[in-house]
Amino acid sequence: MRFIDANVFIYAVLKPKRELNEKEQKIKNASKEIFKRVNEGEEVITTVVHLSEVANVLEDAANLSFAISFLKDILLKRNVIVEEVSDKDYMESVLFADDKRVSINDALAYLLMERKGIEEIYTSDKHFENLNVRMVN
Repeated sequence: MRFIDANVFIYAVLKPKRELNEKEQKIKNASKEIFKRVNEGEEVITTVVHLSEVANVLEDAANLSFAISFLKDILLKRNVIVEEVSDKDYMESVLFADDKRVSINDALAYLLMERKGIEEIYTSDKHFENLNVRMVN
């Protein structure tokens, strides 16, 4: 099983308002392929916090109806495991982020992965290169 970061969902489903450069198009294509595998049943794990990131972006970039529909679909998928996050989990993430100089939600993903013995993550976020995980696309 792999962790799936918020940016994968965002790149996979958002229609850009401008032409993407080559690097961005490559990320978008990889995200769409990952999303296709998830839709075909590949099991992944994420957190409610990461889905909240997706919701915020989709509400702003698309609209509320699209965000609701998309998140409802994700939450109903049996192959997408959504982990709850406690205030203690988040505090641990804040401290880890401060220590490792990564974003708080990236720290949260890393700590959850560590706890669950997950070594691979679907992401385009380069912060994970500094952590002991394998980025997959």
